[in-house]
Amino acid sequence: MDVTEFSYELPDSAIAQHPVEPRDNARLLEVEGLVDHRFSDLPTMLSAGDLLVVNRTRVRASRLLGTRATGGGAEVLLLRPLARDQWTALVRPAKKLPSGSIIVIGDLEVTVVEHHGEGVATVRLAASGPVEDAIAAAGTMPLPPYITESLDHPDDYQTVYARELGSAAAPTAGLHFTESLLNQLEKVGVRVSSVVLEVGLDTFRPITTDRIEDHEIHSERIVVEPEVVEVVEETRVTGGRVVAVGTTVVRALESAAAGGSLVPFSGATDLYITPGYRCRVVDGLITNFHLPRTTLLVMIAALFGDRWRDIYTTALERGYRFLSFGDAMFGWVR
Repeated sequence: MDVTEFSYELPDSAIAQHPVEPRDNARLLEVEGLVDHRFSDLPTMLSAGDLLVVNRTRVRASRLLGTRATGGGAEVLLLRPLARDQWTALVRPAKKLPSGSIIVIGDLEVTVVEHHGEGVATVRLAASGPVEDAIAAAGTMPLPPYITESLDHPDDYQTVYARELGSAAAPTAGLHFTESLLNQLEKVGVRVSSVVLEVGLDTFRPITTDRIEDHEIHSERIVVEPEVVEVVEETRVTGGRVVAVGTTVVRALESAAAGGSLVPFSGATDLYITPGYRCRVVDGLITNFHLPRTTLLVMIAALFGDRWRDIYTTALERGYRFLSFGDAMFGWVR
């Protein structure tokens, strides 16, 4: 399929720069009938016995601004940990940071070990104490490039249920939940379970090939524990529905069911969900509105079919806010 089939005009004015307060006051577009709601209406849109699955990953403050040996500035964006305090990272300015270069960021010392092209490098981190503590002290949130305004509070880019540190970006559909909303869902009989998918920055990168099939999908680490498999099976037995909170959860659950049925899984996934895919686990999806020409939008087209165009056109016409801090949509997949 041609990548142009997954394009639309997104005006800058539609890109949210800050979350709404309270979080669950965000708008929620119901796909069936294109009905407007508030996110806080979610308990009325689900039934007792339904299961919400969330991504409990926590965003690491992985954007590090420091100084090169020459006195010039440098930026290191940590992508994923390797062995022995080594990381894959984006370094800037890459041309002025040859292998062996040292960048000092507070108590943290970053050594460029090897370049891999396009600013990607292997780096080694050292600190006087635990490296993760030094990262937390020196780093800032790695906001997507379309968010150009600073955060009022760092936790604005964390879900209320974020637990396991590891992502380079937030699972943004979950940003709309509040503790109060989670309590309301529990009261009406909706269960909540969680998986882990460590979100990488490739999530935001556009497809650069002419055909979506030629795009090389990024790999991300996932964890689907036995408890999740059990609660999904219980939900199926009692006639409930499995609703993924975000595309990351879809990717995690469907990856763990790649063999035909859902099983516990821990490791990397490069599952690329494109039109023609049929979900094995997920019945419904809550998600934000995504950038054009991205694998995320291709997934939306796979799950909702050609309806995605009407959904997105309607959202833009009605003034919905798009992308990470934007509003959300909810629907049952095909």
